[in-house]
Amino acid sequence: MGFIRDSIHGDLHLSDYELKIVDTVEVQRLRRVKQLGFTNLIYPGANHTRFEHSIGTLYLADKLARKLELDEDIVELLRVSGLLHDIGHAPFSHVSERAMKHRHETICKEIVKDSSITDIVKEKFDPKLIINIIDGKTKYGKIISGDLDVDRMDYLARDSYYTGVAYGVIDTGRLLSSLKYCGDDLVLSTKGVQAAESTLLARYFMYPTVYQHHTTRIVNSMFRVCLEHLLNDKVIKESDLRYMDDGDLIAITRSTPGLPKMTMDNLDTRHLYKKTDTIPLTNYEHPELIVGMDKKNLTIAEEEIAAKLDIEPEEVIIDMPEDLSFKNMNTKVETSDGLKPLTEVSTVIQSLQKAQYNYSDLALFMSKENKEKAQDKNIKLIDYLSLPM
Repeated sequence: MGFIRDSIHGDLHLSDYELKIVDTVEVQRLRRVKQLGFTNLIYPGANHTRFEHSIGTLYLADKLARKLELDEDIVELLRVSGLLHDIGHAPFSHVSERAMKHRHETICKEIVKDSSITDIVKEKFDPKLIINIIDGKTKYGKIISGDLDVDRMDYLARDSYYTGVAYGVIDTGRLLSSLKYCGDDLVLSTKGVQAAESTLLARYFMYPTVYQHHTTRIVNSMFRVCLEHLLNDKVIKESDLRYMDDGDLIAITRSTPGLPKMTMDNLDTRHLYKKTDTIPLTNYEHPELIVGMDKKNLTIAEEEIAAKLDIEPEEVIIDMPEDLSFKNMNTKVETSDGLKPLTEVSTVIQSLQKAQYNYSDLALFMSKENKEKAQDKNIKLIDYLSLPM
């Protein structure tokens, strides 16, 4: 038995079996992978890691499972699933993922199936069962991966705490106490609707304030292009990233001449790209079609703008905002008239579905010098993209 003092949840206990998993190189690597990538350049306190978040998810999975009065072996299964759910994250988390062909969930499955963790997992559980739960499948999967899962509860509270942004503060206790099983479905009691609304509102506000803050987007886009360069030139392979931490990738980037080294020099000195032009998604009746458009269209537009300015295509970045996906929610609420979708019960959630693109835009980023060139030549992003109305 061991204890970890967590800044969000206090003293967390780990069994000897869980400590064996924690002490693997795969889990220890997460201590050196920042939860929010380069966001500490905007919010200096945002230096927390995937390791802290994974331990926090384990803790909340335990609290919810015990509140649901699940069998002890299921409680332990969910704790381990929470611990391992982010094991596939590459350095700088989601920043790197946007340059990769495979999402961290896919890499997580591969690690659980074939790594030093696998034999330890097999001592008590079938690795395929862990994978299914992390995927949100089986009766218990929604606890780890769902609309109101313990993963989201932890990262909202944790990211809010370390950035100093109050929008992520949620009533975790109320939300946990309001979830219950109805058959095989994890549903919300009527008394928990406000706690659910608060959680989803927190997520809504954290996106423009932290996750999609305009400077965060610029920094992340600059590094994404840099990583794409490293991958395309075979300086590193995508399969190598699962073994690297932030420091490893930074070291390679600093030592690679050309765009990679220049990018790190610019980040070190905060010589950041500037927003040159923008297209608000609220200008369009179906913004979800724009968010879901083929990224090849953006690449072609980047190349055309670069040719117009007589610069390299890698010096032009068109950034697509993330989709909050409030329209794809499956949570049900137990009402006097039976189970009803949360989106039907809550007018707040209905409003979020309409408002989710209020802060979203397609943005053109370039260096200060190239921005001046673009302004001189009256470069407009809309002239290079055919967007669905």
